[in-house]
Formats: sequence, C-alpha cells, structure tokens
Amino acid sequence: MDIRSTVVSLSEISSTSGSESKAAQLALGMLREYCPDAEIINGNVTGKFGVHREGLPSLLLDAHIDQIGFAVTYITDDGFIKVGNIGGIDRRLLPAQPVVVHGSRDIKGVICSVPPHLTSGSSEVLEMDDVAIDTGLTKEELEKLVSLGDSVTFDVTCRDLIGSRITGGALDDRCGVASILYALELLKDSDLAYNVTVLFSTQEEVGERGAKIGAFEINPDIALAVDVSFAYAIGEEESKCGYLGKGPMIGISPSLSREISEELINTAKSADIPYQIEVMSGLTGTNADRFSVNRCGAKACTVSIPLRNMHTPVEVIDLTDVEQTAKLLAAYIRGDK
Repeated sequence: MDIRSTVVSLSEISSTSGSESKAAQLALGMLREYCPDAEIINGNVTGKFGVHREGLPSLLLDAHIDQIGFAVTYITDDGFIKVGNIGGIDRRLLPAQPVVVHGSRDIKGVICSVPPHLTSGSSEVLEMDDVAIDTGLTKEELEKLVSLGDSVTFDVTCRDLIGSRITGGALDDRCGVASILYALELLKDSDLAYNVTVLFSTQEEVGERGAKIGAFEINPDIALAVDVSFAYAIGEEESKCGYLGKGPMIGISPSLSREISEELINTAKSADIPYQIEVMSGLTGTNADRFSVNRCGAKACTVSIPLRNMHTPVEVIDLTDVEQTAKLLAAYIRGDK
C-alpha cells in the first residue's frame, strides 16, 4: 500500500458533513480489499476485519470521512452566492479563497475580497453573513446549476513539502482513514487479540453524529478514534501541541479509558514505536466522546495524527506519523502489550 497516494486520493475527494457519498464510495472500495463484506449503512462505511472468533473482545477502529465546508443559503440578484458554514471554519482566512460550488456540476468561484485600497485599514474578521462567492455567473445562470443547500469546498489539491510532509485540505481526517487501511495491511497475516470492526464515520464535524449511530449498531467493547490533533507551529503554545514527525498522539482524558491509554503506551514502548502524549482535561472533541457513552459504554481512547493549520485549505501532516499510527494500531490489535 502506498500511503502517500492513499492519503492524497482520499484528501482530494470533496465530501462535506452530510454530503459524504463520494468519499464513502472511495473509502468503501479501499476497505473491501481487507473487509470483503464492507458496506455503507446510513452513510457510514463499515466492515468486519478477519474471522470474528467467539470469546474475543470486540474492538472498533474509527476515522471520520467528512470535512468542513459551506452550504449555499442564498443567491443575490447580483449573482453572488451566500453561504453558511459546515463545521468550524476559520473566518480569518476566507477573503480571496478559491472554492468549488458542488451544484448539478462543479463551478469554480472565489470568496469576495475588498482591495486594501478601498478599505479604512481595519482588519475586522468577516462574519459568515458577509461571505459571498463570485463565480462570474448571473443569478439566472446560477439558478439553473445551483440549489439551496448545495455544498461548497475550498479548491485545493495536495502538494509535497520538504521530506515526508504534505499539505492539502481535508487531511482532517482522511489521513486517519489511510492509517487504518495501512494497519489492516500490516495485519493481513496476523493472529488477532480482538474481533475488529472498521467504521469510517460521517458528520463528525457537526457533532459526531455518524459515530453515534455506528457505535450503537456495532456495540464494541473497545473503541479507538483515529483522528488528528494540533501540531506545533510558530506562535502556538507548545504545551498544548504535539510535533510533526514524532509519532501518534495517545490521548489521556477523564472522558477516556485510562486502561486503554496505558495499554497503547505500553504497546508503543514494546514495539519501539515513537509516540506522544496528549492530555485533555475534559471531552476530546472527537468521536471517542460518543463511543465512551454508547449503550452501556465502551472503553474509548484517541490515537491522533499531528496536523498543522487545522480546518484550513493548507493543513500539514508528516506521512511518517500516518505510518507510525498504523504500526501502533496493528501492534495493539495483535496484543503486543
């Protein structure tokens, strides 16, 4: 499995929360190589890995396949598209961003930006109500192609940076999907300590909704949310961040299972896999929050890939972290504690 091409292929599919069908179909095709029974259930991609044996605890591997974006709310008489946010958008970076409007066909556009010559010099951040997209089309032309509620995403493709780093959009959390797929590749000929089910869940960015229904159906004993977390960049508080290239971030939180956190740490030490600790004082903001209270509860933990510039068109990851995350997951599932 080529990790880079897998990450890039997944990242460049446009699928905002609630409109994940394209990403789901791509992920389904990839997952069926390891889980032939994989299917899409209520939007989620799910499949059982290997032969499930009686008496083994059940383990859920999850990564979400949705991404942030926008929804069309209105078309003005002047032909500008007004939008609302889907998920947490950093409004500071919106002016002049290229976007794609996903109507009956994809339409290129740009978010309007007032030239600095025509401003008073203030640096106020745009409110979502003030965001408008210019496609060059008239209202009449747009209404033939665009419906209210259609999704909009940043127009971005992945690019290589120095070494094994890449930048792009929707790396949150498509790189997590890729790490799970690579873990399954590493486990193909292994004896497993768990009955493993994979969930590529929807609507994480709007409240972990896909994880909630997926976990209710699967009802695992243990659930690992494979997501991204903050990688240190200049100007950020180092104590709240991990570092690119230094391995997966294992979560510790009162809302997580300390038992599973310690087992993952011991696994990393035993397998000589670099890792980092991520301490969260409350909820994690990931699907693990849903898994821990599913039905009668599951022992949940987070395994996160460090990522810079979260929820922007220029997210940055190090592919070695994707690989090391997969190796940690594989070692844990083999029972190497």
